[in-house]
Amino acid sequence: MVSCVNEALVTRMREFGTTIFAEMTALAVRTESINLGQGFPDTDGPAAMLERAVEAIRGGANQYPPGPGLPELRREIAETTRARYGLAYDPDGEVLVTVGATEAIATSILALAEPGDEVIVFEPYYDSYAAAIALAGAVRKPVTLRPELGRFTFDPDELRAAVTPRTRLILVNSPHNPTGTVFTREELAAIAELCVEHDLTAITDEVYEHLTFDAVEHIPLAVFPGMRDRTVMISSAGKTFSVTGWKTGWVRAPRHCVQAVQTVKQFTTFTMGAPWQRAVAYALSEEMPWVDGLRTALQAKRDRLADGLASAGFTVYRPAGTYFVQADIRPLGFTDGLDLARRLPGLCGVVAVPTQVFYDDVAAGRPYIRFAFCKRDEVIDEAVDRIKRLG
Repeated sequence: MVSCVNEALVTRMREFGTTIFAEMTALAVRTESINLGQGFPDTDGPAAMLERAVEAIRGGANQYPPGPGLPELRREIAETTRARYGLAYDPDGEVLVTVGATEAIATSILALAEPGDEVIVFEPYYDSYAAAIALAGAVRKPVTLRPELGRFTFDPDELRAAVTPRTRLILVNSPHNPTGTVFTREELAAIAELCVEHDLTAITDEVYEHLTFDAVEHIPLAVFPGMRDRTVMISSAGKTFSVTGWKTGWVRAPRHCVQAVQTVKQFTTFTMGAPWQRAVAYALSEEMPWVDGLRTALQAKRDRLADGLASAGFTVYRPAGTYFVQADIRPLGFTDGLDLARRLPGLCGVVAVPTQVFYDDVAAGRPYIRFAFCKRDEVIDEAVDRIKRLG
């Protein structure tokens, strides 16, 4: 028997400690620094949506909703997906509501990967991916995104070489956190071709699908030939409607995949908050023009921060989507992003996230740090003024 007094954590999870987001946010609080590390907005989503949640609570929607999610939310998810992408999903069996995209990703991996199966991920990867793969007893196989012509991309030959007879899943995040890359049609076609050729299932994290800039188009992997029935498509209300604390996500997938994911989910959280589901159903139907305005505002914020970082001396990779800017620290004489991120509050009173913690190939990510621009303009301006002290 293992005692909780010593070495309680199972071996497969011992490489995972406190998340970098918790560490950096605690550092921001402790040093009273501006937090451009964790990706959460400092303003609320559409007022009418918030009011719908309040009305739902006052109206008695405070007990367990159905395990798959409220029917009205599943219908809106299916309709939004059909209208935007031309992808048809049955709301009764091919849509599942989850506690945020993080649970959707974790339960999908747990449901679809056997111990020893390999899961391809593009690094840098969101940190929960590696933890979910470890929980499943699977093996992660990273394919590195590298800067090329001002954006991060992958080598198709490296991706193809990552596939082995043990490969079961490929986890695709586009728009990509933390690099801000939005995969092109050609990049996605290469991934789709590989999935079909090797009978792989794709799990796609598309939480930033509505937050792309400069008229760059987000294209779901599921629209490519042969991919609709081998893709688990994941989205979330948190980023779309600036309510990250609501933790309302969803899965769209073939019926047998949704059944598998729901089998795991029912023994973790079972369901998620009814008031938020009602409000999100309303927002998907009525508040997409608000999201268009958010996208325009975020593009301006991106430019505000990117221009400021460039003027401070960083090499900046201007993202095509998400909340985040990657900055190369080497022009300022620094070489280690983790060391700089921990020193940055003392140097200038700003917190960022070191990108290297999202890589298996730590050296590939060492020169970069990630700044979030989903903040009020005055916060960005003050942060830039402080960062310029580094020069």
